[in-house]
Amino acid sequence: MVLVIENNLNNKAGNAIIKFFNKHLDLSQLSPLPKNIETGRKFMDKMNISQLSYSKYCVLTHNSQDYFVHYRPIKNCIKNLLSNPDILKNLIFRYENSKIEDEKSYGEQNSGNWWKRAERSISNHANILSIILYSDATTTDTLGKSSLHPIYVSLGNIPTWRRNKEDAKQLLGYLPILSAKNETEKKSSEFKELARETFHNSIKFLLDPLFQGDGVDFNIDGKDIWFFPRISTIICDWPEACTFSLTYKSANSNYPCHFCLVQREDLIDIRKDQVILRNHINMKEYFDSNTSKLAGLEQVNNYFWSIPNLNIYAATVPDRMHHLDLGLFKYQIEFTMELLKKKKSLNKVNERIADIPRHSQLKVFKKGIQLSRLTASEYRDMMKIMVFVVDDLQIEDLSEVYVKWNEMYLLSRSEKFKESDLENFQKAIDDWADLFIKLFQNISNSHLKFLKLHSWICHIVDTIREYGAINGYTTETYEKTPFVYGCPLLRLVEVYNFIEIEAIEDTIHVVPRFDKNNEYFVI
Repeated sequence: MVLVIENNLNNKAGNAIIKFFNKHLDLSQLSPLPKNIETGRKFMDKMNISQLSYSKYCVLTHNSQDYFVHYRPIKNCIKNLLSNPDILKNLIFRYENSKIEDEKSYGEQNSGNWWKRAERSISNHANILSIILYSDATTTDTLGKSSLHPIYVSLGNIPTWRRNKEDAKQLLGYLPILSAKNETEKKSSEFKELARETFHNSIKFLLDPLFQGDGVDFNIDGKDIWFFPRISTIICDWPEACTFSLTYKSANSNYPCHFCLVQREDLIDIRKDQVILRNHINMKEYFDSNTSKLAGLEQVNNYFWSIPNLNIYAATVPDRMHHLDLGLFKYQIEFTMELLKKKKSLNKVNERIADIPRHSQLKVFKKGIQLSRLTASEYRDMMKIMVFVVDDLQIEDLSEVYVKWNEMYLLSRSEKFKESDLENFQKAIDDWADLFIKLFQNISNSHLKFLKLHSWICHIVDTIREYGAINGYTTETYEKTPFVYGCPLLRLVEVYNFIEIEAIEDTIHVVPRFDKNNEYFVI
């Protein structure tokens, strides 16, 4: 694209270059070029250059090293979202008491109980601006080896179907991850406490501008609209949920669940009516009395306690892709493989999988199941076949546990839930979980004392009542297409554009790819 733009080449000449490149360069992966120049130009036109430059703020100096938050002001991120005409025409402003057949229903976030309570707490003339954060710790190579923690932002005011598109999120910034000078420091309680404090101080720096003053005005279609920003949900996997809630990260903690105070030994045995939920009041009592460890809580002040209309322990909702596709279903496949090995039936299952004929809508596993290589999409393909693959293997209930999984999984993808639907969903969860535990408890080293299993059984239905359908808790578009939100390899470049590889080849490692449609860079 640099060659085409700098030399003002027309589309015909540009397409000829692409064709020549693809013909004569032997690539083991997909071509790193767009399928045609028109697609490349559209991609560049989508870039909002004015909003993509970063600032940096030194949040800590430790061991003579400065640690920076690289960020875009959160108000700029929100303005960028609200400047998109297609987003604006679908924007949600008020709580909706949705009903289906005279039953209360939960779908979009504004139909949930959280929005209802938040709206009642502000002026009748103002609106809730629902802030959704997404977090995933990662490592990227930029200007040397740096450990970074990306934070993304979206709005619950955007309907789920629209919010799950790439342009409905913004990369808010990168938080630093501290480096210890040696293993002794790394394992020390002082260093762990410093890491937690640094994370929360960084988040405070990013979010505080939203909570200064009496709400915030944003210009929409030429009119100033009065909003009260509120953090609604933080979509994350379990380790990040612990970072936000400041609960112990160890799965062996006596109280490992960030939702409630269940003891580890009771994770899969406790009844829902026995659960004591965490909130900022009871957790702060432990903190103030210096007894945080009795609740599996870090003795560190939690920034989110100060934010109105937020229970950080409930708001850290599970990302459905990591929780189900790459979580519980992955466990089920792994335990099934172990069970089949003991029964000497694994080869038969792999033969059945390899014999499945090709179909355009189905991944073919010709080499059998290779767990280390499976993606979330491939696990979903396995859901379609496993009930048949394990049938009639003389293992009681093995096929049935996959039937129960599929029934539960299909219900989880519902766009709306009536109260009676939630009751049916909870029953489907319990029916699957009972079989799952019966089949695999003795295979699991921990006897299935898994946080994801516990939270799915005990907390997901109440989470739907608070924040709407589970389809709103997804991170796939964040992780599949990071270029839309600000590629980490370009985060410090003043003008966001394509960079000639020769200029940076000694600094980074580039894996050139496009998505399945050859439309977007994937890095």
